[in-house]
Amino acid sequence: MPRYAYTVGLRDRVGFELIMSGASCYTAREVHRIANAFAMALRDDPMLSWIDMSSIGTFSLRSAHDSWIQRLALGALDFYGVDAVPAAQIVPDAHHLTVDVPDMAHDWDPSREPVWQWLDVPWEYPVSARSVATTNLATLQGSPVTEFARWEETEWEMFAGAGPDVTSSEVRVVPLGTLIGNDSSLTVALETGIGQGYWRENAGSDWHEWKRRGV
Repeated sequence: MPRYAYTVGLRDRVGFELIMSGASCYTAREVHRIANAFAMALRDDPMLSWIDMSSIGTFSLRSAHDSWIQRLALGALDFYGVDAVPAAQIVPDAHHLTVDVPDMAHDWDPSREPVWQWLDVPWEYPVSARSVATTNLATLQGSPVTEFARWEETEWEMFAGAGPDVTSSEVRVVPLGTLIGNDSSLTVALETGIGQGYWRENAGSDWHEWKRRGV
């Protein structure tokens, strides 16, 4: 599943919990900073619906359906000893949206949010469910992966565009399931041997194996 489902407990103060899901545009530290900034602002103004953190983006609140809360806010449910709690999702602005940010206003449905399907759907691929992929922001914001390589048993690189052109600020490490859930054509990577790589022109094109010069 995607790497984040960060929850902030505010039920006793403002009547609901906060959840920030996915948001791979941001580092773990930034996600904590965003959620905590929203929590502090809501304590001063419980009717607040958005905040502007000019250095990293603008964020709004969206009501979360109980079916998502029951899957992502287990700590809050256990703490209060209930089956459901009111919750709101922190949503990044359009410029910072990534494919792992679900629309939690709707009933949980793996066909609607395939990146999150493994909350309920068994992982049946021939690699560890803990496998990860180093990727770039372009991929996470919806551009198709055009090259990939497998470097370890549970580690891949998957980039939209040429990997050598990706800057360090654009690099993210995410669960492999995040990228496969978003683009099922990437399952070919699971059969790739360690040290092998493939490329394609664009989404829907055939994959071609990288060849060493002279081979």
